[in-house]
Amino acid sequence: MIKLIATDIDGTLVKESTSEIYPEILEAIRAWTDAGNYFCVASGRQYYSIRHMFEEVSDRIIYLAENGAHIRFGEKDILVQNMKREYVEEIMRQLRPYYDECDTVVSTTNGSLLETKNQEFLDFFVKGYKNKYRVVEDVLAEDAEIMKIAIYRKDSIRELGEKVLIPAWQDKVKTCMAGEEWVDFMDASVDKGNALQVLQKYLGVTKEETMAFGDNDNDIGLLQAAGESYAVENARDTVKAQAKYICPSYEEKGVYQVIEKLRKEQ
Repeated sequence: MIKLIATDIDGTLVKESTSEIYPEILEAIRAWTDAGNYFCVASGRQYYSIRHMFEEVSDRIIYLAENGAHIRFGEKDILVQNMKREYVEEIMRQLRPYYDECDTVVSTTNGSLLETKNQEFLDFFVKGYKNKYRVVEDVLAEDAEIMKIAIYRKDSIRELGEKVLIPAWQDKVKTCMAGEEWVDFMDASVDKGNALQVLQKYLGVTKEETMAFGDNDNDIGLLQAAGESYAVENARDTVKAQAKYICPSYEEKGVYQVIEKLRKEQ
């Protein structure tokens, strides 16, 4: 019997970089948690962004944020995995020369730090993610522990990410594509799957009692840590290959369809 559902957001529940969640999934979360079960949102987004997005059911959700670097349940941080300072400094120095076409988001437990004067990006970030943030001159001058660095390029960063950034750092930190427009950098131990295992142990829930949904490469660990795993139809082929099942895309509300079927069967 499934007790814990964990799902990615962007590309899995909704279109990438959007903030609106459809009402049917909110009702499904209410019904699922009313039955004594757990619902976890596992995303590369920040805690405050996820909480705002799911505001109507925010007290019912477990937040597996920053690709697994941050887990919060209720008012308690179950896991916070910060990056090594030396790597933060090196990565920022490498990313800054791309600021003419890219922007960075640096994550802390108290929100995001942005080094940008790009109003178009700020408008996009506020509207699309609604995370708590501050614009600063120099991230490295701030007295903050950093969980994640993310670089964004409108439309696609895949070529820069897969050919330059990921190869440069894959042996030092965890780095991956997080959708088509983002590359994420985190501590080497960070993975949605590792975080899900921490959560399972904390809740006393087994792998066989867990169901997970995803669409992108940063969801593969999440799917592998669940006994019942689904890739949405619009997922990358590498993700589909790791999933036990394929469900309809976010456009067809595939996650909701599976959850409703599960609820009726249990």
